[in-house]
Amino acid sequence: MNKHVVMSGMRPTGALHLGHWEGALKSWLLLQESAVCHFSIVDWHALTTEYQDPANIGGNIRQVLLDWLAVGIDPEKSVVYLQSAVKEISELFLLLSMMTPLGWLERVPTFKEQQAQLSDRDLNQYGFLGYPLLQTVDIVIMKADTVPVGEDQVFHLELAREIVRRFNGLYGDCFPEPQPFLTPIPKLPGVDGRKMSKSYGNAIYLGDSPLMVGEKIRPMVTDIRRKRRSDPGVPEECPVFALHKAYSRAEQIKEVAAGCRTADIGCLDCKKILIANVNEFLEPFRQRRSQYENMAVNDILATGNLRAAERARHTLAQVRDLMKI
Repeated sequence: MNKHVVMSGMRPTGALHLGHWEGALKSWLLLQESAVCHFSIVDWHALTTEYQDPANIGGNIRQVLLDWLAVGIDPEKSVVYLQSAVKEISELFLLLSMMTPLGWLERVPTFKEQQAQLSDRDLNQYGFLGYPLLQTVDIVIMKADTVPVGEDQVFHLELAREIVRRFNGLYGDCFPEPQPFLTPIPKLPGVDGRKMSKSYGNAIYLGDSPLMVGEKIRPMVTDIRRKRRSDPGVPEECPVFALHKAYSRAEQIKEVAAGCRTADIGCLDCKKILIANVNEFLEPFRQRRSQYENMAVNDILATGNLRAAERARHTLAQVRDLMKI
């Protein structure tokens, strides 16, 4: 039986946190065992929002790669590569841009959403408008038929299928229509109760030390009803309890919930349990990360870059042949 071909990537905008684990990396590890996986650090995508100050992208590439390796992404099992090392991507991006209607890109919901969220920078650039097409190229140049996405990215994948159908209709069959592998993205709260995000400064990072984890969780906001130790609370409305549900054992979750409702347990005691469990969860990542920290990024990516480029060259040759150029 032929294996599914998977493609996914992450922008190198900084170290990864527990939200990235829940929303993507957990699914990547599952797919790694059953499919042909291509995981790309998409540094050209980072330029769409960081073009005015790209100096940090190189260091962020290293951080993302170390986090991937730490959680168990295996370059022996998956093709792990840097987007800009595969120059064929840029050529296919140019070719597909010639046949992609402008209106398709303008209607992408995240175009206006990100402009509003990142109002501190000018995003009225061709590259920012065209980044969904570049995402499509990342996928189709690897002939991927499966793309792990959350619900918020389904529209982008539908756009990719429209572009594939247009190309195949104009020039002949070349690309499979990529299908979503839906990844659950729970509303994992950060230490301030809002969604965990680097931009909010509220994240617990995969590379955080045990000390840092404790320093972040101890001052976390809790249920506002518990102003005093003797006040009962509603655990379902407490960000700390939401993290318990993700990283504590079933019996602990039950005990913490009951203790919160009856005020038999204080918030500090509740947080101590969570700190221990988050550190227990992260410890294998820390140990695995230490094996790679002294290695050069280029050495780790070298084989994956070659494998990705070879597949991309084969695809691009087929595209040129079909387009008669």
